[in-house]
Amino acid sequence: MLQVKAVQVLEGFWLRLTLSNGDVVDRDVQDLIRGGVFEPLRRTRALFEAAFVDGSTVAWPGEVDMAPETLIWDGPEPDEPAVRPKRRLRVRPVTHEHTSRPSP
Repeated sequence: MLQVKAVQVLEGFWLRLTLSNGDVVDRDVQDLIRGGVFEPLRRTRALFEAAFVDGSTVAWPGEVDMAPETLIWDGPEPDEPAVRPKRRLRVRPVTHEHTSRPSP
């Protein structure tokens, strides 16, 4: 199973994830951090920017984390081991702000 080895916070609610297979993907997590324990991340930018790797996934202060398969695949990892995440994963349509940034 792929794991998150490094995280970098980008603009908006984008995270750059370095995976255990060496891939680097950008992920918009805005729609994944709604309600419950995630709501403070939406309200306080400094808290969102405090993201760090804990074990195999991204976590934030206050014992808040997200399953790596949700971050990487938006659900369970595919059964086919040759399937790799796209270099630029999106949960929602890209806005003009994101189209002007060069790919990693």
